Amino acid sequence: MPNESVIRKFSKDEIIAAIQECAAKLGRAPTRTELLRVSALSPTSIDRQFGNYTNAVRACGLKREGGGVPVALDNLFRDWARIVREMGKVPTVVEYGQRSNYSQNPLRHRFRSWNLVPSSMIEYARENGLEQQWADVLEIAEKRCRRGFARGFKPTVPAMLPLGTTILKDRPVYGASLIEQAMCFAPVNEMGVVFLFGAMASQLGFMVTWVGTQFPDIEAIREVEPGRWQRSRIEVEFQSRNFLQHFHDPKECDLIVCWEHNWPECPIEVVELKELIAKIAKIEKRERWGGREAAER
Repeated sequence: MPNESVIRKFSKDEIIAAIQECAAKLGRAPTRTELLRVSALSPTSIDRQFGNYTNAVRACGLKREGGGVPVALDNLFRDWARIVREMGKVPTVVEYGQRSNYSQNPLRHRFRSWNLVPSSMIEYARENGLEQQWADVLEIAEKRCRRGFARGFKPTVPAMLPLGTTILKDRPVYGASLIEQAMCFAPVNEMGVVFLFGAMASQLGFMVTWVGTQFPDIEAIREVEPGRWQRSRIEVEFQSRNFLQHFHDPKECDLIVCWEHNWPECPIEVVELKELIAKIAKIEKRERWGGREAAER
C-alpha cells in the first residue's frame, strides 16, 4: 500500500499548522525529525512549499537552533551519530541533509571537508567520554576512516580560523609566514615535542586517535605498509632516556617519540624528530637548488 504522506500534497497552511501544533506540545520549535515522527508530513512536502525546514519554522514565527546561530558541537555530534546508527554507515552529504535536524553547513564550517567529519567525531566522542554510549557508531566511523586511508586519503586540511575569530586591536597583525613549518623553533620541553609530533604526524604516516596525560601519551594509527595500518602506543619524551627516569614499562609501549635520542640501548623503536627535521630540510634544500639549476640550464 503506498505511503499517503508521499503521494499527498500539503499546502503551506497545513504545514504551518502541523509545526505549530507540535511546537505547542513541546514548548519549543520541533526539529524536523520530531515533526515527521508525529505528523503525516514528508520532507518532500516541506521542501516543495518552503525550500527547506528552517524557512518553514520561520514562517510559523518560531526560532530554531541553527539558521545563522552557531550550533553546539555536542548537538551536532549526537545528531550525526543518530543518523550513523540508523543507517548503519557514515552518511553522504545528501543523506545527511535528508535525515539531519541541521543543514550540512555547521559541520562544513567546523571541519572544512566532509571527509574529515568521521575522524573529528571520533576524536570528540573520546575527549568527552561518549565512547561507551556510541560504541557502535564509532566502530562504523573507524571502518570508514580505515577505508579512506587505504585509498590514500590523508586527513589534512588548510589552516582554518575558529568560528567567531576576530582581529584583536591591542597587538600587531603579521604578514604571511615565510617558512612552511607549524613550529618556528626547536622544542625545549616535552610539551613542545607533543605539539611538533602532532604537526608532523600525517607527514610521518600517523593518524592520531587519542592524546592523554597518562602513560602512554598518545594512541595513533600508523601506516606500516602502503594501505595497511595498525594501532601504535606512543610515549613522548624530550630525550629518549627520560623514559627510564619516569619508570615506564617498555612492554606497555610500542614507540618513543622524542626530540633527541640519547638512549642507544633502548629496547623499543624511537622516532627522533630532530634527525627527521634535519633530513626533511636537506631534501627540501636539494629540491629547491635542483629546480633552480634546471631553470638556469
